[in-house]
Amino acid sequence: MPARRKTLRIATYNVNGIRARGRHLLDWLAREAPDIVCLQELKAVDAAFPEAALAEAGYSAHWAGQSSWNGVAILARGHEPLEIRRRLPGSRTDRDSRYLEAAVRGIVVGCLYAPNGNPQPGPKFDAKLAWMRRFNAHAATLVAAPFPVVLAGDYNVVPTDFDIYRPDSWRRDALLQPESRELYARLLQQGWTDALRTLHPDEKLFTFWDYFRQHWQRDAGLRIDHLLTNAAVKLRHAGVDRWVRGEEKASDHAPAWIEIDVPPAAKRAAATAPAAPRRRPAPRRGAK
Repeated sequence: MPARRKTLRIATYNVNGIRARGRHLLDWLAREAPDIVCLQELKAVDAAFPEAALAEAGYSAHWAGQSSWNGVAILARGHEPLEIRRRLPGSRTDRDSRYLEAAVRGIVVGCLYAPNGNPQPGPKFDAKLAWMRRFNAHAATLVAAPFPVVLAGDYNVVPTDFDIYRPDSWRRDALLQPESRELYARLLQQGWTDALRTLHPDEKLFTFWDYFRQHWQRDAGLRIDHLLTNAAVKLRHAGVDRWVRGEEKASDHAPAWIEIDVPPAAKRAAATAPAAPRRRPAPRRGAK
């Protein structure tokens, strides 16, 4: 009997249209085999989510779709995510599909797609800051949990000038505004660990390359996709699957990932539970 894996790989990937780039997603899943995946910017209603194709690849999923914009999903290989919430708390009027939270293998995973906020100043930037404040408030309720928590997604914030190829050319963008950066810094001050930066303190790691002016070809990138972990997570490795961005007609993002120790609760469950079937479609959930 093969030895059980001692680590779990958790990834975040802004797919930028799951119907247009479903093949890119499946190719990446087949090659890298992450255990848990947070997807953003599905740009598809619930009925258009490729549940059957993902089940064939060995992944169960929960998702919150939205026509043309937004949309988030959590995938798990060989396990079914247990949905906790599908809306960010703090607003009765927000109907955008930007946050999904689930329990998977002893870990609470929050998948987020923060608003871009451009153009700024203006109502879109104000909405971005309001959403980030709500997210910070919710994150504060999770950071001290005794179990592992990972908040992964497209934060639409470049935390520092080190996280962008040439900051001066983006100074007016919402991603670099002092208010956006301050809210991200306050999030970390709660006790969250920015996994990629912590494990690669001196490396220029990018996760996004604009489609214009050959940003990918020139490696003119930004780091806006982040995986934050609480103290109960035991980090081992982190990285970016850059090769995905180089594929033909790829998303403008590349998947970012971490490897963590398997939580004790997950080890106990794995020791007593029967093996999950490879093909196990998750029940389809409509947006509420």
